[in-house]
Amino acid sequence: MAGRRKRTPTAVELEFLQVLWSTGEATTEDVVSALADKGRDLADGTVRKMLSILMEKGFVTRRKQGRGYVYRPTVGREQAGRRLVADLLQRGFGGNPALMVAALIDSRGVDDGDLDAIRRLIAARASASSLRV
Repeated sequence: MAGRRKRTPTAVELEFLQVLWSTGEATTEDVVSALADKGRDLADGTVRKMLSILMEKGFVTRRKQGRGYVYRPTVGREQAGRRLVADLLQRGFGGNPALMVAALIDSRGVDDGDLDAIRRLIAARASASSLRV
C-alpha cells in the first residue's frame, strides 16, 4: 500500500506522533522506551511497522543513522490538531461548528476557566474579523 495517504492520524498513530513531537526525532528504540514509560509495551517490530505506516501516510520521515533509522515528524502538532478538528467537524457534526462547540461546552470536562478562555478566543477572533472588513 505504498503511497497511501489519510488526512488525519488514527489514535494509535497519534501516540507515536506524540513521542516524536516531544523529542523532535527518535530511533525505534527511543519510541519503544517512550511508549513503555506510558504503559504501552510494544515489540520493536510492531513499532517499526507503525513508523513505516506513518511514513507511507506522509506523517514522518526517516534518515539512516548507523545500522538503524531516526524518525522525525513531518506534520506539526498544531497542523495535525487542525486536521483532526476539521475531520471531526465534518464527520461528527455535519460541518456545523455551532453544534460542535455546543457539544464541547456541554461536555463534563469544560470548567469555568475553560469557558473564560473560550470567550477570550471568540472575542479575539471576532475583533480580528472586524478589522479585516
